[in-house]
Amino acid sequence: MARRKKIYEGKAKTLFEGPEPGTIVQYFKDDATAFNAEKKDVIEGKGVLNNMLSEFFMNGLTNIGVPNHFIRRLNMREQLVRACEIVPLEVIVRNFAAGSISKRLGIEEGTPLPRPIIEYSYKDDALGDPLVPEEYIAAFGWASQQDMDDIVSLALRVNDFLSGVMFGVGIKLIDFKIEVGRVYEGDYQRLIVADEISPDSCRLWDIESGQKLDKDVFRRDLGSLTDAYSEVAKRLGVMPKGATPMTKPTLIN
Repeated sequence: MARRKKIYEGKAKTLFEGPEPGTIVQYFKDDATAFNAEKKDVIEGKGVLNNMLSEFFMNGLTNIGVPNHFIRRLNMREQLVRACEIVPLEVIVRNFAAGSISKRLGIEEGTPLPRPIIEYSYKDDALGDPLVPEEYIAAFGWASQQDMDDIVSLALRVNDFLSGVMFGVGIKLIDFKIEVGRVYEGDYQRLIVADEISPDSCRLWDIESGQKLDKDVFRRDLGSLTDAYSEVAKRLGVMPKGATPMTKPTLIN
């Protein structure tokens, strides 16, 4: 049987029509990109790990009452998610200085921030996803003030959950980014966490050694990305110790 109709292909995932109305199949690729896709590679097993880890985190959010688009995992590389209208922003939450904020402000990486800092970037690959202030978001109609209040609340709840889970397995949550989607129930709009939560979208450092367990391993040529993601999965119990992730793509008809 032919694969379902492709809706969208991004750098790390491909979206297909779901088997039921209002659903989408999200396929996790092995492609790795950095520096606005200037650096590219294919890392065997990355898609499998991100699928499993995103399932773990989304289920955890559901269990504490944080709404998100995840329905269920279909196989090693695909999951069924709720269709939603994506707000054209990446919501970045920073607990420690790293990456671009260190470069912009001259703060040493790893410096604790006075409180979690939330930033927004406009989702546009051609522009390099530029940072935007809330004034831009309101002026261009990307989100209302009520939306922004809800987005901040969602982001901080995700931060509390992820920080606690990671700390429990000896990992420091440096920062992360999420996307937010709109769903409609009659005339009522609700905002939910969408896209994925995985080491692709987080900075994760080992608490004791400072070893990086996220996509900075690929960005900075620090070793095996699959090994880093596998370590996160093993600590969280998503993948048994000693297991090797399946790398052969599994398709859904």
